[in-house]
Amino acid sequence: MLGVLFSVVAGILISMQNVFNARVSEKTGAWATTSLVLGLGLVCSLPVFYAMEQRSLFEFGDVNKIFLFSGVFGVGIVFCLMRGVTLIGPAYAISIALISQIVIAFVINTGGWFGFDASPLSVTKLVGIALLIGGVLVYKLEKPPVEEEQEEVERLRA
Repeated sequence: MLGVLFSVVAGILISMQNVFNARVSEKTGAWATTSLVLGLGLVCSLPVFYAMEQRSLFEFGDVNKIFLFSGVFGVGIVFCLMRGVTLIGPAYAISIALISQIVIAFVINTGGWFGFDASPLSVTKLVGIALLIGGVLVYKLEKPPVEEEQEEVERLRA
């Protein structure tokens, strides 16, 4: 249950962060915003780390060193989602990101990649992914109110 709670909070924070980032980038630019966001994240996380953990920041143990590059993914995540929110809006951009995230997690889980136990492929999982994609497509089919109003005005003129 705690895992579900953390996941819900993460979803809320990701959505809020991307909307805020898009607004900041309108004034500062995309790369300045990315640097600011990740820099503030570092400044905020270090005191929490030192207060909560009883070990060195650079104590990695036997972790595969390639996994330490996940912070580079963070740069791409912040930049790409911020630009997506700016270009196509928060709901559509985050929905697409969510679907791609689920599809990649499904592939990793099914293939047993990166040290996870392989999970069997099933029709229900494939149907679930198809329904998610279909939901985003249905959502995108809705015309924005401005377009509907313009079409109504043009129809009345004719």
